[in-house]
Amino acid sequence: MAVIHDTTMHPTKLELLARWLPEQAWYSGSGDGLVRAGGFRLDDPDGEVGIEFMVVTAADGAAYLAPMTYRGAPRTGADGTLIGRAEHGVLGTRWIYDGEHDPVLRAQLAALLRGDVVAQAQSRSNTADPTVLVRPAGRASSAQIKRLLRDGDAPPGNGGYVSAAWRRPDGSNARGIVASAD
Repeated sequence: MAVIHDTTMHPTKLELLARWLPEQAWYSGSGDGLVRAGGFRLDDPDGEVGIEFMVVTAADGAAYLAPMTYRGAPRTGADGTLIGRAEHGVLGTRWIYDGEHDPVLRAQLAALLRGDVVAQAQSRSNTADPTVLVRPAGRASSAQIKRLLRDGDAPPGNGGYVSAAWRRPDGSNARGIVASAD
């Protein structure tokens, strides 16, 4: 199980995302006014890679899913997927990657879609997140990550999916599909 440390990170994940998101073709905002609105974590069975799915809302109210992995050293062959580097108050330098391209995240997301693992709370160690709903996909070997969230996303076909909740800028709750089985 991942241990969540009560410490600082500089720059923060939101600061890194504010610089990185506007560079992505699928992002329509400016990066200003980003707010953490929800998300969840998955555990790496080897305990080496932090895995987080963070939902952020932009100033215009749009919600985005940022799947990220945190590593203690640069990932070989991950050119172009680095979100940034940060100094963690306990763990030292962390390389933070776009998790969509990280094989550890993809394997654990497929395990979540099969019902083999449980989504964890973002900020508490060893605590399942009951707000993350999973319709298992049976033999899911890979997953499609949904970058842009919309309220009322319909479940995709007969395959499995992951639904997560977040808070809108006006304080109301929202929910949407964040991943589905390929």
